[in-house]
Formats: sequence, structure tokens, C-alpha cells
Amino acid sequence: MPAPEQQARETIDRLLTQAGWVVCDVDKAHITAHRGVAIREFPLKTGHGEADYLLYVDGKAAGVIEAKKEGLTLTGVEIQSAKYTQGLPDGLPAWKKPLPFAYQSTGVETRFTNGLDPQPRSRPVFAFHKPETLADWLTDAGGDGMGEAAYPKAADTRNVYATSGRGQTSSLSPGSSPVTGDGIEFRPHTSTFLSRLQHIPALETHGLWPAQITAINNLEQSLKENRPRALIQMATGSGKTFTAISFIYRLIKFAGAKRVLFLVDRGNLGDQTLKEFQQYASPYNNFKFTEEYIVQRLQGNTLDTTARVCICTIQRMYSMLKGRDLPEDLEEESIDKLGSLFKQPEPIEYNPNIPIESFDIIVTDECHRSIYNLWAQVLEYFDAYLIGLTATPSKQTFGFFHQNLVMEYNHEMAVADGVNVNYDVYRIRTVITEQGSKVEAGYSVQVQERDTRKKRWEQLDDDFSYDPNQLDRDVVAPDQIRTIVRTFRDKLFTEIFPGRTWVPKTLIFAKDDAHAENIVEIVREEFGKGNDFAQKITYRTTGAKPKDLINEFRTSPMPRIAVTVDMIATGTDIKAVEIVLFMRAVKSRAFFEQMKGRGVRVMKADDLQSVTPDAKAKDHFVIVDAVGVCEQDKTDSRPMEQKPTVSFEKLMQAVAFGNTEDDVLTSLAGRLARMEHRISKDDDKRIRQASGGLGLKDLAHRIVQSLNPDALDENVPWVENVAWAEQREAREPVPQAPNREAQRNTIVQDAVKPLHDPALRQLLIDLKAKSEITIDHVSPDEVLFAGFSEEALARAKGLVQSFEQFIKDHKDEITALQVLYSRPYKHRLTFEAVKELADAIEKPPYLWNESQLWNAYAALEKSKVKGASGKRILTDLVSLVRFAIHQDNELIPFPERVNANFNAWLATQGRQSRAGGNPEPFTADQMKWLEMIRDHIAANLGIEPDDFNYAPFIQQGGLGKVHQLFGDKLNAIIEDLNETLAA
Repeated sequence: MPAPEQQARETIDRLLTQAGWVVCDVDKAHITAHRGVAIREFPLKTGHGEADYLLYVDGKAAGVIEAKKEGLTLTGVEIQSAKYTQGLPDGLPAWKKPLPFAYQSTGVETRFTNGLDPQPRSRPVFAFHKPETLADWLTDAGGDGMGEAAYPKAADTRNVYATSGRGQTSSLSPGSSPVTGDGIEFRPHTSTFLSRLQHIPALETHGLWPAQITAINNLEQSLKENRPRALIQMATGSGKTFTAISFIYRLIKFAGAKRVLFLVDRGNLGDQTLKEFQQYASPYNNFKFTEEYIVQRLQGNTLDTTARVCICTIQRMYSMLKGRDLPEDLEEESIDKLGSLFKQPEPIEYNPNIPIESFDIIVTDECHRSIYNLWAQVLEYFDAYLIGLTATPSKQTFGFFHQNLVMEYNHEMAVADGVNVNYDVYRIRTVITEQGSKVEAGYSVQVQERDTRKKRWEQLDDDFSYDPNQLDRDVVAPDQIRTIVRTFRDKLFTEIFPGRTWVPKTLIFAKDDAHAENIVEIVREEFGKGNDFAQKITYRTTGAKPKDLINEFRTSPMPRIAVTVDMIATGTDIKAVEIVLFMRAVKSRAFFEQMKGRGVRVMKADDLQSVTPDAKAKDHFVIVDAVGVCEQDKTDSRPMEQKPTVSFEKLMQAVAFGNTEDDVLTSLAGRLARMEHRISKDDDKRIRQASGGLGLKDLAHRIVQSLNPDALDENVPWVENVAWAEQREAREPVPQAPNREAQRNTIVQDAVKPLHDPALRQLLIDLKAKSEITIDHVSPDEVLFAGFSEEALARAKGLVQSFEQFIKDHKDEITALQVLYSRPYKHRLTFEAVKELADAIEKPPYLWNESQLWNAYAALEKSKVKGASGKRILTDLVSLVRFAIHQDNELIPFPERVNANFNAWLATQGRQSRAGGNPEPFTADQMKWLEMIRDHIAANLGIEPDDFNYAPFIQQGGLGKVHQLFGDKLNAIIEDLNETLAA
């Protein structure tokens, strides 16, 4: 057994060799034969001792490695390695003195100090950098640290290279010269990424929200201070991705970042992120990001070395580092659930094809899901700054990012700034949802096979009872789903979004795929619509890719309603969503906040109307809570921490990712064994065809036997299965493992290898679901309550109180309020005055409009509010103010008030005409024009002769026609109507 120090050196030798170094003893050294040479036990000048390794790059000394035994702490070794950097014997070639690079390593743990940084500070690294990387840094520094500036003049950029203190040389494109927004050339006289950060030009803030400006500035300051990790918390919909692209662009353009890894945790989020990069326009030259720099959406296993940004799922990067192909089905799975199955994740080892310096910056989106167990290894493999993006961090998220929260911007702040919209909760409670039901003996229920969906009827011999927890899992009560959907339909245009005719874009969260199927069917039936009206968007949707269905839901008028399980629950940007309907419970606080976040995104009125034509503006969204999800206590802990609750599918996915932990494998083997007793001969045949001859019993037996310690010492046959035995003999023999742990891993991996095939996994999942669900067609459901929640009512009350206080505070400043407070009116109220009032309340911090205020009063005083289901117009503000200051006892839409006044005026005209002997005051043509005048006053508070030259009057003959009809009475009629109708 070698000594601990020798063990460490053997590991260091291996790591150096993998990174491209030639390792040799002093007497075998040939410093110019290879790009990088690591010379063992190199004697230094007197008083400086002996370097464990002296590193030569392109024939000149560049750094040292101090080796220590495993377990020794390394920061205390920095003084020793620093001493070695100053001890190179005189006359030997060196890039600069003292030598710029110093490593301290036990083979298990390694630290690195880059002497080219402004304030050199050691940092942990996964392994050693390649010689080419050190050569690039040194060349860029001019050898003695006083070389040419990192950037050339702006006129000469085509063939010049920018380098990064944490990566290899990369070409600058013609559009990427270091020029600020003012055209002033930016030429820092430093070479490393960290050095150039100190001189990065001021942020161009045009087009950025204040929160985005703060986030970018704070992040850049954090990087300047050489903080290795930073966390950006920004509310869903507040522009996290745009913020990230903005700072990525600056770090590439002005700090010379070589390559940035943008990690997502689902494939459709990667596609969405790529689209945002493609749409981003530089504030410095108006080029699109992808016109200046190559952006790779990684979907294979090959990095594009010319790309400056790589967008990749963390699942794929993990598989690439492990040297494996990633089954397509695993790129769309929820990584937090999968990663939590690994108590001790299979460790990542150094991969020469993907060196640690491949990226300078790693941005990990939805980082509250991507920093645990399995996935943390990916982030910590690379020698890069880590930047996390999330709307819902947990305590562990803060801890992982060293409590370095550079931006905190929650939903409440985003609402106050107009970046998010707020929400109300509309609660639907039904009897079966809350109490379950009972079908008495003698009645018949329908029984459905889960896998084939075949149905049959069975008469009950005994009472059949079920509780709410069994709904849509063991029992389906169609009338429970129907009652919720019907109530939603009936209340939609009268209470939830009064006045609408188009169903607002609605996202419904179901429990599972089968539940989603039932909801879609009932939604179409209850709304009386076709297939395009409501669609299921889950991983099992076929005929179109889920990302295409999501895009259609996002940008097209149809579908109006999308039903999903969790595919659109997080990250996916669908701004047009105005209703989020929960028909499933959620226990995780973070997951619930993410699901709510699908509705918070703001949207321009024109864009919203392109998919929802009768929507005026997106000023709020509504959570329709049909299961009490908003009332349930939630936890910060991540789900699926106990194996008994882990689904069969997730266990197999964990094994496919390399999990070989005993409790995972034994749980999986037990479930395979239980399935053995429930499958048919045909099913067994299908399994054996997919697995190369193995049955369920064989698969379970192999797993259990591989975990038997005796299997390490005895040549125990796997199973009595001839077909598999013949295949095993035909394959290459398993190599002998160097130790018991490695031997155990080899045996286990061979045992579970059939489950690496996604086709076999899907077959087993389908067969596992081969059980029955009871459909209760007997029990009728009924609504217990349907209305806005107490929280929504409290919010409405607060809005009304704030509006009335605003009126009191500004009654002497705003013209419309001055006029409305004076009775009788001293001046006629004008449209311009009301527009001034509307502009005042629409600005921060109020962000009100007439629709919000009207709905708030309607929620609090239904009996006094009329026209709640109608569309709001600007002049409704007059009615709102009059009701708020108690001039009116009822809140009536302004056009209705104008019409009432118009009818009263007509009555007076009739009396006058009868007194004068004329029974008909106005002809049919005159009445038609008077009604047009009435409608114009309702919308504009008055009418002038010039208005007759515009629509709708001009189409009917304009000013000439109205003079022809009314003659010299026209001016008196106009004056009379202006005074009377808007009173």
C-alpha cells in the first residue's frame, strides 16, 4: 500500500495527464517536446526547497503544484506554493517572475491561484487546467504582464482575439469591438476576465426596467469583487431571462468572457431561451445577439467551440460529463424530483473532452431546482462563476450561493412597479370535492382499465365509499369535474371576468394525464365547443410536439383552455394567460408560486387582443381554486425525499441516470416482483422481447442478487434464463474491478443495464398502470360556495379605500375632481379633464383603471353596482367618482346614465311639441342622428360641430346632413344635449 503522499501524487499524475500535460521526472524532462510539461520534484533556488511539480508551458516555466496527502486542508499550503513561485533558478526561461500560477492539491481537492488577477485569490477547482489555457492567458498578458491591451482599436477587430481569465482564446466577431454606447473606445490594459471587469463601461439602461438595471449593476459589482457565486431573485414575469441575456452580452463584449453556459432544466425552456437570445437587440449597435455571437442550443453531445453561449439542459450536461447519451425522455423530466432520489450521487470524474475551463460563466435558470445532489456536481465541475436565477429561492438556495443575493425583487414589488399583474382568488367548493361520496349497494358503477381504458359495468354487492384523496386516482366522479367546470363556465362572464365574450386564456392544472383527459372532455362538452377550444398539453400528447402546442396556446386564438399536469407549471412564458384553475393540490410552496406565476406576466394591450379580441388590457389575473390549494399549508422542503412515495417511473429514471443506491434498487426490485403476479402471458412476452429475453422476475432477481455481498466473491449465475445466458456469453466479459467497491458497481450496472433502454422503461410504466379505476356515475355533486375569496374581498376593499383617499387628497388639484365636487357644476366636464384623471391613477404607485375600480366596488356592493358584466370605458370614471363621493346611490355605467338623461330630454321635447300643436317632435332620420349624438356624448362627454366630420357621422353625410335635418335649431340642440346628458 503506497504512502498517502504517494497516493496523492499518483492521482495528480493521472489528472495532469488527462488535462494534456506530459508528466516526467527531472532527468527525463524535455521542455520543448510538448505544449505542457509537468516536472516532478524540481529543485529550486537555495532556500526555496523543491517544487513537487514545476509546470512548463511552451518551453517556459509558468507555475507550480504543491502536492499534499488526502484530507489535508489546503489554504494553509498557499504560503508554501507562493514561495515556490519565487524560487525558479536564475537563467531558466520563465513567462514572468514570480511564476503566475500556483496549485495546491491532494488529488481529491485542488485549489488554484491566478497571479494575473488584480488581487490573486485561490479558488477551488475540480482538476487542472489544460496547458493551452495557461498559454492563452500568458500570451494575452504579454509574457511579462505588460503586454498589449486586451482589445485592439475599434477599426481593427476582424482577426483579433479576446481571452478570458478562466478560459481559452475566442475570436471576436466584427461587431464586437470594445466600444461604448457613446462611441468611445474601451481599451483596458489588463488581460484576465477579472481584470477587464474592473473597467467595464457603464450600463446602457435604455429599454431596461429599474429592477433589471439594479440586478445587472449589482451582479457586475459582485463579479468585480471576485465573488464566485451570485443569486438573482426576481419575480416570475419580471424579465429574469432578458436580464440574464443583457449581462451575458456585456460580459462577452466588454469583459472578454469566452463562453457562457446557460443551463435550463427542461427542453422546452431551452427552446424558449434560445428564442429570447435571437430577439435580443444590442443597445450598443442594434445587432441581434445571434448576429454578433454564435448561440448553440445543445441537443447532441458535441460542444460547438465557436459558440459564445451554449444553452443546455442540466440533464444533458450531466450525461455528457459522464460520457453517456441522454435518452430523449429524460430531458423533459422534473429534475428536482429525480435528483432527490440520489442519497449519494454517482460522482462525476474529469472528462478530457469537456475540460473544466470550457465556460467562464454558468447561468442556471430556476436554480431552486438545479443545485441539489446529482445536479450540483455539474455546476461545481467547471472553473466558472455561478449565477443563479429564480423567483422562489429556499434556504438551501441561499446557502448554495454563499448568501450572496445580489437582487431581491418579489411579486409584490413587481406588481407595484407594473412589471407583474396582481391576482384575485375565486373559490369553488363542492360536496364531493370536500367530502367524497358513497354509492349504495345495488347500484352499478363503471370500471375502467388504466392501460387500455376499456370499460365495463359492475353491480355493487356492498356500499362503495371513497374519500376526497381518492378522487381522480382510484375513483373518478364525472359529476364532480362537471360541477366545477359548469360553475366556472356560468360565473366566468358574470363574476370572474364580467363583460367578456371570449373565454380568457385559461390554464388548468390536473392531477395526472388521465385526470387531464377527463377534464378536457368535460370542458369541451360544457362549453359546447370543439377540439381546438380545449387541449391537453402533457408529455403523452402525440401528433404534435408539446413545444408546438405550447406556442400555439401562447400566440393563437385557439385553444382557449389548456389542461396540463406540470409541463407548463414552471418557467414557460405564456403572457396571455388570465386564469389559472387548480384542480389538483400542491404541497410545495416554491412549486405553487411557480404555478401561480403562469398568470402574472404583463402583456401589451395590442398583443393580448391578438389572442383575446375582447380583452381591453391585462391588469390582473384570477386563480380559480377548486381544491382549496390557496388555503393549504405549504412547505419549503423539496418533494419526494422518502422512497415510499416515489413513483415507479421516477425510480426507473433514477436508475437510468446511474443511481445504484441500495434503497432505490431494492424498492425498484420489489415493485417489479409485485408486477410479476399481475401481468398476462402476452405482457410477459412483450417484456421479454423488449429486454432481450428477461422477464420481470429475472429483472428483479438480477437486481437483488447484484446487491448480495457474496456476489463479489462467488461466480453466482444471474438467473436461470437460457436466452440471457447466451447473450451474456456472446458479449465481452466484464473487466475485473480493481477493488470491491468498483467491482460492486460493475456488477450492479450490468444488472440494471436493460433498464437504460427508454423503450423498455415505457413498456414497464404502461404495464404497471394496468389496474382499474372506478367511475362513479351515480353520485350527483353540488356547489357549496362560488365566489371571490376573503383575501380577494380584502384586496377590493383596500383598493376602494385607496381610491377614495386619492380623490380626497387631489380634489383641489385635478380638474375633473374640482368639477365633480362642485354642485351645480361651475364648468362643463370635458373629456380632456377625465383623461387627465385617468392618466393620474394609471401611474405608479396606483396603477388603477376603470375596470379594476368597477370590479372592486362590484365585489363589495353588488346590490348597488349595475352593469357589472359590461365593458368599461373611460367616461365610466365619472360614475366611479360620483359614487365614491356619495353623489350617487348607485354605480351605473356612464352610457346608461346618459341614455336615461336622453330619454328624459326627449320627454320634455315631446311636451313642448304637443303644446305647440306638433305631435311628432322628431322624424325617424332626426332620431337616428340624435341617438348617434347621444352615444358620442356618452363616450366623449360632449360634442362639437367639428365632430360631425368624423366617424360615425361622416359615413351618414357629416355636417351637411345634420344641418339639413335640424336647420337653425342645430346649435341649440347641441348646447342643450351637452348640458343635459352628461349632468
